[in-house]
Amino acid sequence: MYAVAAQRTEDVAAAVNFARKHNLRVVVKGGGHSYQGTSNAADSLLIGTRRMNAVTVHDGFIGAGCTGRHEPQQAVTAEAGAIWGQVYDAVTTKAGRYVQGGGCLTVGVAGLIQSGGFGSFSKAYGMGAASLVEAELVTADGAVRIANACTNPDLFWGIKGGGGGSLGIVTRLTLRTHTLPDFFGAVNMTIKATSDAAFRLLIGRILSFYSESLLNPHWGEQIAFRPGDILAIAMVFQGLDQQQAETIWRPFLDWLAGAPQDFSMVSAPWIVAVPARRFWDPGFLKGVPGVVLADDRPGAPEANVFWAGNLGEAGQVLHGYQSAWLPVSLLQPDRQEALGDALFAASRHWGVSLHVNKGLAGGPPDAIATAKDTAMNPAVLDAFALIISGAEGPPAYPGIPGHEPDPSAAREHAEAIDRAMNEIRTLLPRVGSYVAESDFFEPAWQKSFWGSNYARLLAVKEKYDPDGLFFVHHGVGSELWSADGFTRLAAR
Repeated sequence: MYAVAAQRTEDVAAAVNFARKHNLRVVVKGGGHSYQGTSNAADSLLIGTRRMNAVTVHDGFIGAGCTGRHEPQQAVTAEAGAIWGQVYDAVTTKAGRYVQGGGCLTVGVAGLIQSGGFGSFSKAYGMGAASLVEAELVTADGAVRIANACTNPDLFWGIKGGGGGSLGIVTRLTLRTHTLPDFFGAVNMTIKATSDAAFRLLIGRILSFYSESLLNPHWGEQIAFRPGDILAIAMVFQGLDQQQAETIWRPFLDWLAGAPQDFSMVSAPWIVAVPARRFWDPGFLKGVPGVVLADDRPGAPEANVFWAGNLGEAGQVLHGYQSAWLPVSLLQPDRQEALGDALFAASRHWGVSLHVNKGLAGGPPDAIATAKDTAMNPAVLDAFALIISGAEGPPAYPGIPGHEPDPSAAREHAEAIDRAMNEIRTLLPRVGSYVAESDFFEPAWQKSFWGSNYARLLAVKEKYDPDGLFFVHHGVGSELWSADGFTRLAAR
């Protein structure tokens, strides 16, 4: 019913003070990408940060209170309402550096970092949260605080993967930047097996090929297994030129070509590398047919572009969505057969996809080391992928004829997803999922999202928000409240 379109940190603080005084339910919205719906809630005061979108690149940044304790480092500061397309344009296109952010260009900076922050090249550069140098945020008492390794270090740790909207409202973040590789690139193909037996062989082959040739910092994104004996590969790479990428994939492609009776190409292999500085360049992307769409609002900046494939996700209704961390031990030779059997069995029910950039196994030691100092579930450290299964329908609105939700289809899809993921869960030694991409109905969400870190996170929540002003579904401390966030169920 009411929203504050904040333009500066003082606006956020004023809104927080107003909400606390009048005992209002508060919701924070930055980029608006939220599979859990936490950027909106009925009967709430919405604090929107999208107008706070300044981006500043630094040649030498030192966090507040860290002078003499930390060396200056190259970094970028982004206000909470900035989206990753804007940040990549400033850091990569214009400054020739790299910053670890999200894969979709319209993902909000603040929400992604607080959730952990995986992007296409996380296997090389680690989580976005692990690159956080400093944050400014407004806590429940209305105070504007700086959080870094030297000032409020407990709060700093908590917002590195502890989930958005629970510990405070982040207004500004500073992230470490990295040397830009010469090339970024992509590999796409879709393969259909002519029989179930051939598909099982194909699954085994892609698993062994991934383990031997792609489990390293160069490769990221997705390998999907779909009903109808379909394998869809949509991967990206960094630090390789086109010839190097083609050479890596040649053994797999030759293997396919040697069995035309078993496999056919639904979409032919497509391998391309581009200078890394052009990868997020809006002008360059607009010149590549079908890759991006432009913001069509009057007066929109020329740099406002988004991946064309994301258009169908805007406003979609999720019928079901589940994910799980897959430990790298499943790629050991004596475990690959079991993993292949589970993926085949899952695909009989619904499609599943290995997001191999979400999961740090195979990455460089420094990326894994910095991830240890975040609030993320430690299961991410030895995971080679996050497996995801989801289904969705078009935007739908109760009471609007022709655009109403389809509950029967949604339930059918949700049950199929559950059956598919149950095939995978039989292999897993522990529960683990990614807070930003997970089941809305996750029963053991504290353990699943944060594992052994949850008790420490809850202590940070109690220190900075003892009265529970900030509430999100399955956020830190939300077990103390009713599902709508209005009624406290237990004393602290």
